[in-house]
Amino acid sequence: MKHIQLMMKPASSNCNLRCAYCFYEDECKNRETASYGVMKEDVLETVVKKALEAAELSCTFGFQGGEPTLAGLEFFEKFIEFTEKYKKPKTRLYFCLQTNGTLLDDRWMEFLKEHHFLVGISLDGTKEIHDRNRQDARGKGTFQMILKNAKKLQENHVDVNILCVLTKQSARKVSSVYRYLKKEGFYYQQYIPCLDPLGEKEGQRPWSLTPKVYAEALKELFDLWFEDIQKGTMVSIREFDNWLSMLKGMPPEACSQTGRCSMQNIIEADGGVYPCDFYVLDHCRVANVQDENFQFFQGILPEMEFFVQGQKRGENCRACKWFPLCRGGCRRNYTQEQVNYFCESYKEFFSYAISRLEWLASHL
Repeated sequence: MKHIQLMMKPASSNCNLRCAYCFYEDECKNRETASYGVMKEDVLETVVKKALEAAELSCTFGFQGGEPTLAGLEFFEKFIEFTEKYKKPKTRLYFCLQTNGTLLDDRWMEFLKEHHFLVGISLDGTKEIHDRNRQDARGKGTFQMILKNAKKLQENHVDVNILCVLTKQSARKVSSVYRYLKKEGFYYQQYIPCLDPLGEKEGQRPWSLTPKVYAEALKELFDLWFEDIQKGTMVSIREFDNWLSMLKGMPPEACSQTGRCSMQNIIEADGGVYPCDFYVLDHCRVANVQDENFQFFQGILPEMEFFVQGQKRGENCRACKWFPLCRGGCRRNYTQEQVNYFCESYKEFFSYAISRLEWLASHL
């Protein structure tokens, strides 16, 4: 296998925050074991060894949660030891960490800098917007601590991406979020629509994002982004970047824009392997990394019902003029009627922005 990408959950679902909309907390309530604790050293070594045995050209190790830094810095130092032990001379390694940022002290900063981690920080925008849903176990806002540590990462020359979860409230203020993040020097941004709980009708929660509000947010965000590009200021917004790539004839980087589910190699703390971060559920468990190798995980794709269902798109979807860009979107957003909940959002957005997207694709 030329390239391998995997995402470990070293502290399972454990987290020091109590975010109102946390999709992983909801997932864990829908499986037999909510938390597998901290990944044991022998499991970690097995993951690294088997990944690097299989990877020919490159291997990307990602860490997510819960809150992955709860596994402790020593865990990550041991991880680096294992990569150095098993790395092949010509294999390139990439390290990514998605974190709430609250536990990043000076030792963490030095470690992340030394080993060239790309760090994703969950920050929903301004203090008012962020603290509404991202609180700690005592119900206190976390904005100040997270912003301070995100800025310290920048000062230590660590590459930082900001991940914003779009709720109904924050989507209505997306202009202020974008401008604020830019003012603070964060030029790599992701805007993720918040997910309603599994099995629940969409739009019932106070923070639930509706299709109309999401469409308006996309258009507003695009206007600001396009205006900045015209002024010579480049801000990376993942979805827009992907659509530009697709218009240039390149494949999208985001799996939600490929039109099918692919094996994401999500590895829980007990070594359990799952196809997707949104489906770390008992019935989606592929195997345990201690029992199988990465060639097996990749080879099982055609057989698993998860992947068979992940390729299904309705006739109306495939006939839509925007299908070459939308590809049906992420299956996690599909309603019980097997229609993407944000279908109308994307139709409205593409109708609004396509001429400028095409212009950018031909000029950038």
